[in-house]
Amino acid sequence: MRTINPWINFNGNAEEAFTFYKSVFGGEFTRIIRLGDLSSPEFPVAENDANKIMHIALPLGKHNVLIANDVPEFMGRVNESENRSKISVSAESRAEADKIFNGLSAGGDVEGPIGDTYWGTYAGMFRDKYGIEWIVEFDANYNG
Repeated sequence: MRTINPWINFNGNAEEAFTFYKSVFGGEFTRIIRLGDLSSPEFPVAENDANKIMHIALPLGKHNVLIANDVPEFMGRVNESENRSKISVSAESRAEADKIFNGLSAGGDVEGPIGDTYWGTYAGMFRDKYGIEWIVEFDANYNG
């Protein structure tokens, strides 16, 4: 396994929060993808969600990354007093991603089946049988 990184869901203020985190931790964003960047006939994005963050990443130290996104309106608001984060696991291969995804999601609720994503990785998302939310991803272009 490459890394395990925290992933936080926001209600439209991920960029603002991450600008603040960057001012505290330093560093530069390695990736910013807006929901509108992914809009296509297969994945339509509402106009009011287009500028929201789909993925933002801020490296923390040598091997850790803080990751976040804004939740699109059709998914409802995140309850900021409850669990609003996921644990993101970066696998070293598709096989490892499948093994981790299938193992941890057993008895849980799959929110996004593992497979090829619109942003070019292989990923899946689920809540395990204990209520913990996970994202398992393999990025063939990762050079870390």
